[in-house]
Amino acid sequence: MQSKKTLILAQLLISCLMAFLMSGIMGAIHMGLTVQWLQAWPLAWLTAWPIAFVLSLGVGPLAFWLANRVTRTPI
Repeated sequence: MQSKKTLILAQLLISCLMAFLMSGIMGAIHMGLTVQWLQAWPLAWLTAWPIAFVLSLGVGPLAFWLANRVTRTPI
């Protein structure tokens, strides 16, 4: 079992990277690879990151619970 500090740090890093990648990819799909997209991406990422982090605090435990339920081997 990981320490609480490690889990929070992992959630910060995962949410940062996922927000960065998803805001960039979805922005590029919506706007195309343009100068306007490149200018809008940092604000989209900064907006998405705290939202992703807060959601990960709730979704993370649920995802681990579901994964454990699915992978639990019957006795």
